[in-house]
Amino acid sequence: MEDLKNIVEECVSGNVRAQETLYRMLAPKMFGVCLRYAKDTTEAEDNLQEGFIKVFTYIKNFRHEGSLEGWVRKIMVNVSLEKFRKQQMIYPVDDLNVFEPENHSNDIIEKITADELIELIQDLPPRYRMVFNLFVMEGMSHKEISEAMKISEGTSKSNLARAKDILKRRVTELYGETEINTNYSA
Repeated sequence: MEDLKNIVEECVSGNVRAQETLYRMLAPKMFGVCLRYAKDTTEAEDNLQEGFIKVFTYIKNFRHEGSLEGWVRKIMVNVSLEKFRKQQMIYPVDDLNVFEPENHSNDIIEKITADELIELIQDLPPRYRMVFNLFVMEGMSHKEISEAMKISEGTSKSNLARAKDILKRRVTELYGETEINTNYSA
């Protein structure tokens, strides 16, 4: 713990070796975070690099009140959100219809690997992928998602339902006609 505090202090003073050490410590986990929000590994790598640039730019603002890893993770998620917002300005999507998902009961989680699930999530349309990750992985509410993404709460709910439905269909295609539980309280 004290070592980490020293590394942060050295990063604040611009010590390149300390920055390299911090990068090596956190990059593998943060790459996983970035990968969930990206369409492919190239975009995830870009987000990771951009995120660490922000980490080293703003590390002087880290207060040691929470975990450094949590602080860095939030930066990585925010970089992904910023990139998403920029893409939406270039390629806007109108999605105002509310989608009601089917209700399913059995669980297929034991059959699917983490890598397969990540790949299925990456294949989701960008808006659905972002809402799914923010809701399921980050635990954000639809109100928080709507504020972060500049969309309505209804659109957030609809996007989540559609993402879950797409994932359900793709898992069913992979593993057959098994029913899947996609009922996380939306």
